[in-house]
This record gives sequence, C-alpha cells and structure tokens, in this order.
Amino acid sequence: MRIAIAGAGAVGRSIAAELLENGHEVLLIDVDPRAIKIDSVPRAEWLLADACEIASLDEAGLNNCHVVVASSGDDKVNLVVSLLAKTEYGVPRVVARINHPNNEWLFNESWGVDVAVSTPRLLSALVEEAVSVGDLVRLMTFRQGQANLVELTLAEDAPVVGQRAGSVPWPVDAALVAILREGRVLVPTADDPLEAGDELLFVANQEVEQELAQLLSQH
Repeated sequence: MRIAIAGAGAVGRSIAAELLENGHEVLLIDVDPRAIKIDSVPRAEWLLADACEIASLDEAGLNNCHVVVASSGDDKVNLVVSLLAKTEYGVPRVVARINHPNNEWLFNESWGVDVAVSTPRLLSALVEEAVSVGDLVRLMTFRQGQANLVELTLAEDAPVVGQRAGSVPWPVDAALVAILREGRVLVPTADDPLEAGDELLFVANQEVEQELAQLLSQH
C-alpha cells in the first residue's frame, strides 16, 4: 500500500518505520524543516510542506494513496488533513491521532476520520485490560459506523464457559473476531469451546456493548 503520514515527529517516524518494515510505500510530510530527519527513516519519501494546503497534498499525490495517517501533535491539523484526504482525494482509509481527549468528539466521519486513536484512552484501556477479568473494556473506536473493538477476559464462573462459540446467542451487531488463549491467537469457529481465562475480542456496535457484557459476565 501507499501511505502518507502527515506529521514527521517521533510518532510519525515510528509509524513509518513499522510500515516500511511490512513492505509498504511511505511518504512523510511535515511543514517544520527540523522534522525532516531523512537519516532516521531513509527508505521513506519525504516532503517539506504544509499538509493543510491543497497544493501540498497535490504534490504528495494523495489521490494515489490507500491510507492517510494524520499524526501531528496538533489536533486542528489532524482534523483538517483528515477532512481534505477524504473529501478532496477520496482516500479509502483515514487514521487520525487525538492528542487531547477533550477533542475526541470531533474525530468522526464528519471530519473524514475512519479510525481515531487516542493515546490516553488507549493507555487507560490497556491498563484496564491488564487488570480486569469479567469486565468489558473498549480498546479502540472505529468512527465509521460507530463500531468498537472491545475485550473481555472470561472469569471462571462466566455463564458461557464450556459452551461452544456457535451456540452462544451473541447480540446482533457484535462479532467475535478472535480468542487469545495461552499466548495463541485463535480465529473462532462455531465448534470452539470457550474456556475460563480466554480473552475474547469483539467488534461491536456501542449500543450492544452493555448487552454483550451482561451475557458474558452475569452469574
């Protein structure tokens, strides 16, 4: 894939290095000459330009990009880049970094954001995920369609323990996408039994999260 990253700070450069390692083409864009550290990610393309300007995005060839990542440290910049990427260039997938939790409500499809990543929310979710058994934890929000990635670790007395995944009456708009068990990632089939200690990952509409939590943790 061809991926443009607006914001070549530490976060943007780290994302770029990871994506290049996975075989993708990456363009880093930043308006600050001090951020253009070509030696830090030598295999990336670099562009010194303002990603909030149409002319800059034309030069970057955004119409040929599969993904745009708005990763600057300024939420206003990330929103403008996301909106331009989606509305002016029709980029299929736009991922935006949220720096300040108070701005989280803005990062939705109205601003062209497909996936919003809030570092404070993600960190708190991972802390909860590490210490919570039997509680539903929201790990990530997919703004397009209001779906969330949620996780729950099955307690020993969870009512679904021992049942097969296909026999559990999962809520509509909730899909079990993975089971993490003893260091392994299992793609669930209808015949897979659920075990105590299983970490279940769902993509679920936020409206059914409470129903899902009750199903998995009621006694």
